[in-house]
Amino acid sequence: MASPPHQIRRRKIIDDEDRGEVRQRTVAEMGEFAVIDRATRGRVQTADSILGPGDDAAVVAAPDGRVVVTTDMLVQGRHFRLDWSSPVDIGRKAIAQNGADIAAMGARCTGFLVALGCPADTSLSVTDGVTEGLWREATRAGAGIVGGDLVQSDSLVISITALGDLGGRSPILRSGAKPGNVVAVAGRLGWSAGGLAVLLAGSAHHRSLVEFHRAPQPDYLQGISAAVNGATSLTDVSDGLIADLGHIAQASSVAIDLHSESIRLDEEIVDAAHDLGSSALDWALNGGEDHSFVGTFAADASLPDGWIRIGWVREGAGVTVDGRKFSGGNGWSSFST
Repeated sequence: MASPPHQIRRRKIIDDEDRGEVRQRTVAEMGEFAVIDRATRGRVQTADSILGPGDDAAVVAAPDGRVVVTTDMLVQGRHFRLDWSSPVDIGRKAIAQNGADIAAMGARCTGFLVALGCPADTSLSVTDGVTEGLWREATRAGAGIVGGDLVQSDSLVISITALGDLGGRSPILRSGAKPGNVVAVAGRLGWSAGGLAVLLAGSAHHRSLVEFHRAPQPDYLQGISAAVNGATSLTDVSDGLIADLGHIAQASSVAIDLHSESIRLDEEIVDAAHDLGSSALDWALNGGEDHSFVGTFAADASLPDGWIRIGWVREGAGVTVDGRKFSGGNGWSSFST
């Protein structure tokens, strides 16, 4: 039997008050295990998760017999700002930068472990948002969150461990580039750097770049595609194109020369750079956190769909642009000011 209108209105008021109370309650008031339960209750794991959260450790399938593992950490004020990014964005970004590392080995993601540190007075709206972002991006990467930890800390800190499976293939290393190989990239370049520049300038324009900076969206399947199509080396663009190719050049004992005219500069970053008095090419070459993929392939190889040739591998050392050292920045460094 339907409730009288006044009861419906009263129930809505109570529900609204309850939701308001939840938004204002803190992690300390809820307690560690209640917050963890909120993060895991009702979430669907993938087939790779044999045993998910709830025991002393998780059990994740390793069909290949080998496990690809990587870890990364985000610290409030250094890697993200809560006045710039929503908790959902922060959670998505934390998974994306680790999932991209798995893909850059030519593997697929099979599971994520999340360690979260936060002050005791952190609102549940923050932890719930981070949790939503973590699960949203993990699902997009094709994996689940299989476990983790929650501790008190002075600021919000998120540490992710990502697991992956090679599917019987050899891992694609940074050390495999050879003279004569072509250099190719898949994904956007310069968007995250452009978004950061927009935020720093306080501009209300170019929101697509800002959204990309807040939560990049790697195409995780491109790593496997590169591996299947014979990539000789591979990495994701996290520190900046030149910096990350520098890692490949050093590991492979080769030189890499990029062709600036082959670097695709999307209209969005060209317009933003013009408005801010910056260089779109500098963003593309030195801006980090795009989490696109760059690798090398044999000269006669057919590049996978979505990959664009941007340069060559040669004898020598270092990375040049059009035969010369690029005069822009040096990419991201964890201990730069």
